[in-house]
Amino acid sequence: YLVSSNGRLRRVCSANQRDMLFINDPATNALTWMRAMRVHQWVKNLLIFLPLLAGHLVGDVNRLAQAVLAFAAFSLCASAIYIANDLLDLDADRAHKSKRKRPFAAGMIPASSGVAAIAILLFASFLIATLLPWRFGIVLLGYVIVTTAYSFALKRQVVIDVMLLAGLYTLRIIAGAAATSIMPSFWLLAFSMFVFLCLAMVKRVSELRPSAGGEISGRGYVPSDMAVLLSLGPGCGLVSVLILALYMQSDAVLLMYPSKGWLWLVPPVFLYWIVRLWLKANRGEVEEDPVVFAMRDWQSLTIAGLIGILAALALWGPAPW
Repeated sequence: YLVSSNGRLRRVCSANQRDMLFINDPATNALTWMRAMRVHQWVKNLLIFLPLLAGHLVGDVNRLAQAVLAFAAFSLCASAIYIANDLLDLDADRAHKSKRKRPFAAGMIPASSGVAAIAILLFASFLIATLLPWRFGIVLLGYVIVTTAYSFALKRQVVIDVMLLAGLYTLRIIAGAAATSIMPSFWLLAFSMFVFLCLAMVKRVSELRPSAGGEISGRGYVPSDMAVLLSLGPGCGLVSVLILALYMQSDAVLLMYPSKGWLWLVPPVFLYWIVRLWLKANRGEVEEDPVVFAMRDWQSLTIAGLIGILAALALWGPAPW
């Protein structure tokens, strides 16, 4: 039996072995590479635009262009890291219920092609970074260093791993601020750290939920850790809601939102989303990545739209009282 679609290899084998049967291997196409690069995960890099939105500077064309370039650089860099993670985790992924279907784990893309793709993506990413302020390049380099350390060792360290995941989300906001020369506020960084720590713990709970026993493959958690994560995770989510509520009384809100009364509806709406997310995670109904879950969940999308409407009313609408 020969599992290959290579015509030359088939001819050589046919010349030496008449009784050979051929099985086509899956063709590597653009869609397969998009899956390997986790293009759907690029939605996380939209956090780069958050400093622009929070500062009401989206209309600044130059800064918007810088944010777009930063998004492209960060996305290419993130894809290189995702491919590196997949190559390092081949054995663990092949033992996993769903990760075994990833392109490298399933043998749809050769590992050698993955190594070449990492080099190309990182080169393109840092080439784009040269068009932006030097601070962005430092943040991007820091992202590569932290994610590399995470991939090789720190992802096996309990608690540290979720703190690093939360920090990497926040690092995207800092990258956007560095690219557009906007100082991120205390409120934005404090909120992001707690809400992303909450989401990182959702990710770990979703991985623990289907495990029948022993550690998660490639991680340091065991099923008995579920109770701790189910306590800490929702707690971090509630703290993020509290920070959001306190922000509503800050001087910045008074200056930036003429009809700020509408914003008082945001904390209860966001609280509903956090509680619902954890109920879903506890039931095993959240995929491994809560961001992917939110993108496919109609209620999450509705809540995001509702928060956007409330922010617009606070900016341009009539005062509620």
